[in-house]
Amino acid sequence: MENIALVVGATGITGSNLAQELISEGWTTYGLARNPNSNIKGLIPVKADLLDEENLTEALQNISPTHLFFTTWMRNDTEEENIKINSALVRNLLKILSQKKSVQHVGLVTGLKHYLGPFETYAKEGSMPETPLREEQPRLKYPNFYYAQEDAVYEAAERDNFTWSIHRPHTVIGYAVGNLMNLGTTLAIYASICKETGRKFIFPGSSAQWNGLSDVTDARILAKQLIWASTNEAAKNQAFNITNGDVFRWKWLWEKIADYFQIEFEGFENEIRPLEKELQNDHTLWEEITEKYDLKENNLAKISSAWHTDLDLGRPIEVMTDMAKSRKLGFTTFQSTLDSFTDLFEKLKEEKLIP
Repeated sequence: MENIALVVGATGITGSNLAQELISEGWTTYGLARNPNSNIKGLIPVKADLLDEENLTEALQNISPTHLFFTTWMRNDTEEENIKINSALVRNLLKILSQKKSVQHVGLVTGLKHYLGPFETYAKEGSMPETPLREEQPRLKYPNFYYAQEDAVYEAAERDNFTWSIHRPHTVIGYAVGNLMNLGTTLAIYASICKETGRKFIFPGSSAQWNGLSDVTDARILAKQLIWASTNEAAKNQAFNITNGDVFRWKWLWEKIADYFQIEFEGFENEIRPLEKELQNDHTLWEEITEKYDLKENNLAKISSAWHTDLDLGRPIEVMTDMAKSRKLGFTTFQSTLDSFTDLFEKLKEEKLIP
């Protein structure tokens, strides 16, 4: 039977990398987004608004996916709004697809806020989980839109008899422009500004992050785990952590990134020095850099997300995950973290997004 994938959030860092992997493996692949692009060869774009059921019904009229991969979310001002909106995104889509009776598996991408809490209570001292983070750790007492999205999948699976998998990456590293949470691209932009101006590449995070162990998730390895879980019987109806499989300390990786860009760096010194503050007056400078090097995107706010990088690197504890669960079931793919960053930097140069 033909595998027909519907990737929700196909323009994002996770969705675009997943779509490319599916197409390379011979899947018929549709990419749903509010503003789909045609940058991925072989991807069939679907323009739809997940909050508009009538629009969604019309957009999916002739599409009957066997596999649904949900990789998107919408950021709102409060966690209560996050819960309301983001659970509706999942619920609306599954309700409309229910009538087709074609869906065999749903893969949902969430993240480590499952263990750390939502943005409003994010990694506050005194409420920290034990690391490495493991899938069996119970839900936190705080409201969390990841839990609401999971519950929407569980309800629909019960109703429509499909299997599911939940995927919890750490910070996702990979190529996708305009993604809300793109630490790798943000650091590349910051390093490029430092190189142009002679400024030092200052670590913006906490002592715990600088000195402690960490891991990240390459978007390509996340894509591979999503496909593996959707086609492997032993992996179905399970939640999985997903990271590269190596660990590092930022004090090692920060120097490696500085070496790549041939710039001087400064590590953690006494206090957190937020990147959002460091870049706040650089919008005109970035416009000048893009003009000088004939780059494609001159809007600093569109191409970088310093606020999210500050959240990630400002955590008061080291954050790393346990990958034993999926490994025991046969997912043994590995990715070098340094390669994740340098591959991304090379792609950004190739696409004329950094000098």
